[in-house]
Order: sequence, then structure tokens, then C-alpha cells
Amino acid sequence: MDGGALPEKAGLSGDELAALLAQHFSSLEIGLPDELLRYKCDENEEIAMVRDLLLKHRSTEGNLGRWLAAMVARRAIEPDHLWEDLGLRNRGELSRLLSRHYAPLAARNVNNMRWKRFFYRMLCEDEGLAMCTTPVCTQCNDFNLCFGEESGESRMAERRRDLLLLAARQEVAADWPI
Repeated sequence: MDGGALPEKAGLSGDELAALLAQHFSSLEIGLPDELLRYKCDENEEIAMVRDLLLKHRSTEGNLGRWLAAMVARRAIEPDHLWEDLGLRNRGELSRLLSRHYAPLAARNVNNMRWKRFFYRMLCEDEGLAMCTTPVCTQCNDFNLCFGEESGESRMAERRRDLLLLAARQEVAADWPI
């Protein structure tokens, strides 16, 4: 996650992030610095609306569904594909996550619309608004924005590859006589 405090980018308070790490990654014994533990999320209305949409349709109870809803909602305001902004390998992983934890909502995405677009369409429909002026999506000028291809290498995989290449170059450079 680029720039900013980890809890803020994850959409969680410092305490929530610490609880998530303790509950699901206890063997790693990750400790957060005090300044991160004190962090409180200042979420905007848009994030709250997406989070509440997810929570309204969650199929798993407890903290995990609540934490995931906050994380998905926070990352949904980022510019790239949602699966990339969440650090997932591909769109299929995001679809499986949403189907598992927010099954009633995921089941409504029958035409495989991009998830961010789908969330906002659901929010507009809940408010009685129409996102598109055409009666069917296939006639809309924005069809490819809603239903286009979402493939490629995730940013995390790209960064890992770049770090490995950098390390390999440094190793080779160290072997060359000066």
C-alpha cells in the first residue's frame, strides 16, 4: 500500500489492525508501534456507504466480516482495479472472497460487472437512482468500463519481481572486479 499509515490504508484503526494480526497471524508475533496502535480512522462518507453495503449483505459473522468490509470499502476508493488495490493476485481471488463473506451481494453480480462499479450501482439502486441512461448495459457507451477485462500482474507481484531483479543485479555487480 503506497504512502500513509498502514491502518489508514487498510481502513482499520490501529487497535483493529492489531486485533486482526493477533487473531489471524498470531504465529508471526507482529507488534505494531505505539503510534500505529493509537491511529483512528477518519473515514469519509463514500467509504462508510460501501462498508455498510457490504455489512448489510455479509454471510460471515464476527470480526473478520467487519474487518474485511472496512478494508474492501477503503481500498475501493483507490484508482486501480479493486483486486489490485487489495493486493490480490487476480480478480478471481476477489470474487471468491466476496462470495464467501458477502454471498447475498456477490450473487447479485450476475453479469460479472467489475466489483467497484457493481458496489456503486447497488448503492445507487438502493437510493432509487439510475447510473446509466440506456435501458440495457450492452447499449451503453461505458460498457467496457463496467464489464471489460481485468487481468494482468498484480502490483505486489510486480514489486516482488522488481526487488528480486534488483537483488540479482546487486549480486552480479558485487562479483565483477573493479
